[in-house]
Amino acid sequence: MKKIIYTILFSMPMVFTSCDLDRSPFTEISADDLFNDPGAAQSATLGNYLFLKGDKGYDGWIDDLHRMSEYSSDNVMISGGTTDDLYFFYNYQRNPNNYRAERFWSNSYKAVVGANRVIESLTEGNSDAEDQVIGENYYIRALVYFQMGNIFGRPYNQGTSNLSVPLKLTSDINELPDRNTVGEVYNQVISDLLKAEALMNENKGASFASKGAAQALLSRVYLYMEDNTKAIEYADKVINEGPYVLLSPERFAVMNTLPPAENEEAIFSVTLTKDIDIPGNEDWWTIGSFYATIDGVGWGEMYPSQPYLELLNQSENDLRGSFIDPQYLVDENGDKIPAVYWVEDNAYKFRHTTDNGSTITFEDEGTTYTLMSEEVNGRTQYYFNGPSGRQDVTFDYDMDKRNGYPKFFILKASQQENDLHLWSPTVSRLAEMYLNKAEALAKQGADQLALDNINILRARAKADEYTLTNLPEGKTVFDVVMEERQLELAFEGHRKFDVYRNGLTMDRRYPGTHLNNSNPYPQIPATDKVIIELIPEQQILIQPSLEQNP
Repeated sequence: MKKIIYTILFSMPMVFTSCDLDRSPFTEISADDLFNDPGAAQSATLGNYLFLKGDKGYDGWIDDLHRMSEYSSDNVMISGGTTDDLYFFYNYQRNPNNYRAERFWSNSYKAVVGANRVIESLTEGNSDAEDQVIGENYYIRALVYFQMGNIFGRPYNQGTSNLSVPLKLTSDINELPDRNTVGEVYNQVISDLLKAEALMNENKGASFASKGAAQALLSRVYLYMEDNTKAIEYADKVINEGPYVLLSPERFAVMNTLPPAENEEAIFSVTLTKDIDIPGNEDWWTIGSFYATIDGVGWGEMYPSQPYLELLNQSENDLRGSFIDPQYLVDENGDKIPAVYWVEDNAYKFRHTTDNGSTITFEDEGTTYTLMSEEVNGRTQYYFNGPSGRQDVTFDYDMDKRNGYPKFFILKASQQENDLHLWSPTVSRLAEMYLNKAEALAKQGADQLALDNINILRARAKADEYTLTNLPEGKTVFDVVMEERQLELAFEGHRKFDVYRNGLTMDRRYPGTHLNNSNPYPQIPATDKVIIELIPEQQILIQPSLEQNP
């Protein structure tokens, strides 16, 4: 996908100024002639993909979607303040003037109206080439509306009559629809994806929509609707009929370095390329730059949450840990410094340890404690008996810290093709299909089959596999399936929606600056108004008939 400056095709006032396109992969083609042949329509479709990735690779639809979804989850914590509006998503402090939410809304409708223009201008059945192009645009429209609905509308199971987003289904500049309901948006998404599935006949790789991409998204949409039979059906289509295979353990451990074209597990990714999308020193503004500092580049201010790290550490050799890079300190000899750490009053406490031969000790506030251990679920759990009783700890090494928070850099969004913070955000990959199946099966009471599916991923990750008799104490099959979704799909934008669509409470009682506000949200139930974003105020000023979220 190349960036080529082009002439403006057409303009639309008010909410859908998105049709006033800024750039396109074609030049000097008039609007009247644009759709006279499939080649020109394919070029226009590339322009619609460009709206997803952004003008510079970090100002597009997918960038803002990631920050609105992942930062509100319990996967992450921020180690300080920031003037970027992303902080409002992290803190659940909704702001109707958030420029990122406004840009997401605007880029969404740019892509939608661009897709509408292609769909209107071609005729189904003329040729395989035209059908493929039409299908790709139905997929783009469905993807955008599905994620817009997740951001601005309540979960499906909370009522299909709740308001979602306006369904703009034409390129008519005079059509300015008001908000549709959740049910109407889901129905449109399903309709578009079924169309896309039927029309697309070519797999051009993970950078483009395909029949498999439509089926993968259908599986997720049906799962969100709690139509478990359909979720399984479409997951099986992708698993059994698609050209996709799970990465080997060795390749999975370096998945972040693989471009979509070299990732046999990738179904659809918003593809960014070196030099073109992230030129010069612009790695500083990417998604990955907030998660890690690499070769001195990147803010490295957001780290995995303590609950996520604890979940990851349940299996000693879990390859999901390959995407976490602890920043260890060293002594004057260059050796790492043994230490214990634990969380107390939502703050980290680190203490260096001393090996006395038969015992390991450390001091805390003038008192010397002996480190003890026991086997728990096949893992060694360390602890000491403190003033308030037993305190579980992690026995590891001392780490570099920012504002007292240990630096666990996240690499999942960096190092594609070994280029600092280049990353092509994943929309769908094969692992999700096994997880969709597992969740749907668990909800149908097929516990063993559910475990069979997550064990496929756990075996690949070299994590301990589950049986019906070795589940963690107090956990159900559904619980471990949801934990597996969190482990596998972390930092890919799923967790917030997975929690709330299942009616669960987001528990953020762990260290991080989200607890430092005057009105913090340590626990957010699925019924809370703050789980969905406010409609951008600019859009309501332009179109007063748009009803604001409460």
